Amino acid sequence: MLHVVTLLACAVTIYLACEWFINAIEWLGVELKVGPLAVGTVLAAAGTALPESIVTLVAALFGSPTRGDDIAVGAAMGGPLVVGTIAYGVTGAMLLWRGRRLRRGAARADAAHSATGTAQHICSGGQSLDQGAGVDAEGRIVGVDTARLARDQRWFLTIFIFQVALGLVTFALKPWLGLLFFAAFALYIRREMSPAGDQASGQDLEPLKLQPRRARPARAAVVVQVLVTLALIFGASQLFVAQLEWAGPALGLPAVVVALLISPVATELPEVMNAIIWVRQGKTQLALANISGAMMIQATVASGIGILLTPWRFDTPVVLAAVATVMSVTYLLWLLSRGRFTPARLSLAAGFYALFAAALLLTR
Repeated sequence: MLHVVTLLACAVTIYLACEWFINAIEWLGVELKVGPLAVGTVLAAAGTALPESIVTLVAALFGSPTRGDDIAVGAAMGGPLVVGTIAYGVTGAMLLWRGRRLRRGAARADAAHSATGTAQHICSGGQSLDQGAGVDAEGRIVGVDTARLARDQRWFLTIFIFQVALGLVTFALKPWLGLLFFAAFALYIRREMSPAGDQASGQDLEPLKLQPRRARPARAAVVVQVLVTLALIFGASQLFVAQLEWAGPALGLPAVVVALLISPVATELPEVMNAIIWVRQGKTQLALANISGAMMIQATVASGIGILLTPWRFDTPVVLAAVATVMSVTYLLWLLSRGRFTPARLSLAAGFYALFAAALLLTR
């Protein structure tokens, strides 16, 4: 019973900490004068994805001789799998939920004017970033920079396929290629943080939770809220994973199932929670940017560490994870290129994680 209560407490802590983290990270974007989307692709993504890179680093340097390398490789490959499948699927499901909720609210509205305004909010394709994405008459997601999202996913897929190819071969100079992934990360950060174009604005942002009465919070308060919430997210995520070590045997699950199926979901909970919160707030553009940014960071930093410090050799479960990730991203790119980017179809991305789970269980 204590384990169950701890799991629930960790989940609640992660969600509430993400609420405060998102609130602070949006104000940090204003302070740093970055582009609006860089708040999701860089600031939020780095905050929630880099802890997984630390896990990879610690496992590679200080893990046991027999399991340390496997844990490092699994952590580096598990992140993109979960974010590229479950996080996208949850975003699609949340968009469906939000659309239904807004439609029900419009139907219950007493005044015709308020009902018409809500309908316009749902169907308009020219909304601002703060208003979030709606759907057009054919149910497609609008108000999102789909060209940029497709570009980011193509870059991710190129880097990811290269790192998977390296996991299938062995040669003397392979570890040094990890430096190329760090270079790719630096280029990505430079592009996303470029001051060209619009900058993040404090207009319409909720007050900083640490300073709710100030229209413009102090920079020190913003930084403190970011750091404290990150520490809470990281600590609660690690405790969540530790509790899952009990859940596996209790449920009769093999250790490999817990390691490859359940633990990555727990470590990627912050990205999923961020997506839920931003979609609920009507900021779908930021939710999708956070997911694509987290995937890019995991594909460069975490993988670069793994390639540099481990043999980076894949066994069958890791190959299955890589295949599921590639299939999900390819599916997303197909939706974007064909103009079929709808909440319902986006939610199906989670199905690729289910396919991975089924394939993993069949191969054990």
